[in-house]
Amino acid sequence: MNKKLGEYRGAGVEAGEAGSGGFSLRGLRTFDSFKVPVFRLYFGIMAGHWISTNMQMVTRSLLIYRLTESGAILGVMSLANAIPMITLSLLGGAMADRIQKKFVLLAGQAASSVLALGIALALTLGYLSKDVPGSWWILIASAVVQGSIMGLMMPSRQAIIPEIVGPERLMNAISLNTLGMNMFQILAPAAAGFLIDIFDFNVIYFITTGLYSLAAIGVFFLPRFKTTPVQGSGTLHEVLDGVRYVRREKTILLVLVFVLVCTVFGMPHRMLMPMFTEDILKVGGTGLGLLMSVSGIGALVSSSTLASLPNRKRGRLLLIGGLILGFALLGFAFSRWWFLSLFLMFMVGLGDTGQRALGNTLIQYHVDAQYRGRVMSFFMMSFGLGSLGTFFGGLLAEAAGVQWSIGGLAIALTVVALLILSLSPRLRKLE
Repeated sequence: MNKKLGEYRGAGVEAGEAGSGGFSLRGLRTFDSFKVPVFRLYFGIMAGHWISTNMQMVTRSLLIYRLTESGAILGVMSLANAIPMITLSLLGGAMADRIQKKFVLLAGQAASSVLALGIALALTLGYLSKDVPGSWWILIASAVVQGSIMGLMMPSRQAIIPEIVGPERLMNAISLNTLGMNMFQILAPAAAGFLIDIFDFNVIYFITTGLYSLAAIGVFFLPRFKTTPVQGSGTLHEVLDGVRYVRREKTILLVLVFVLVCTVFGMPHRMLMPMFTEDILKVGGTGLGLLMSVSGIGALVSSSTLASLPNRKRGRLLLIGGLILGFALLGFAFSRWWFLSLFLMFMVGLGDTGQRALGNTLIQYHVDAQYRGRVMSFFMMSFGLGSLGTFFGGLLAEAAGVQWSIGGLAIALTVVALLILSLSPRLRKLE
């Protein structure tokens, strides 16, 4: 594989040190990437996005379940989100390789702000209400639009990181990026659940409108990033060229397959969580927020640990993360004890973030620069396919109960992870 370290932006040019005086990040490997000023700005922009996304994840799923009391419709909403995310992520990858990534991020944040404002107004004016039969279609439509935005924006959002920090700080930057995302996964869901119980759902959407808008303003201050000239006759040719590249690079293909398995079988519990909190644990919106926050604490522990580790044995750690996720989800699915459920959600966050951050790092480390955007689009597709898994999980929950739905998916994840661990020495030996 042709590794051109000089193609990474930030490897010496942008990687300035933090200002002298006061507290210094020098020597603290955990926060190494914060020495790069542009990464600090990027992290702040993403903070607004992370808070909004985590608050909306809790709010939208709980709102549609209270409107419909149907696990199947929860699954339909995930399907509505998945289809555009899957179909447009490849286009988003091609855009990341040929269009200025800053402009893609700006458009995505602005569109998310407008969408959140639309839902907030629909709730406030009474168009989205249990008193209006069938009004839940507004949430389904918003899921389609949000999936489209994410499919087009996420490859650029991920591909920009190595251009900011360079290859030596790549694992650290991705781990810090994941750490920040999970830190707000602790705070945002708990805050959302509390605000829903005290006020109402529309308050959340007004808050996220403001946060998305602040993130969009922050994007204005990012520098322009290099776009790699791509040979070919058009976007379709570039997408197909990316497919051929992934098929050719077996290491990248193996990591993508493993991350896909973990996401498809491990992600559905997030959207189906209201069925646990409303019908099994009976803890309401505040309990839902607490469960998601505890998962965020596990994710925070995982990502902060990874940010401090050297670049060794990452393939083995990737597989271990998948196994932790599988076993923890299996236990949570059949738990009826509140404190045991909290502990198991902590372990879910630990394993899920471990495999996701390591998968992201390994892909970005091994991919050639001119294919980075397109390869990251395959990584982002896994989230769309995870929503597709939620659709089938919702149907299964409606037929057999949510415990057997999530439990069955967890068993499938654990079996596949054990098989890959046993049969794939290439993945086990990745550094």
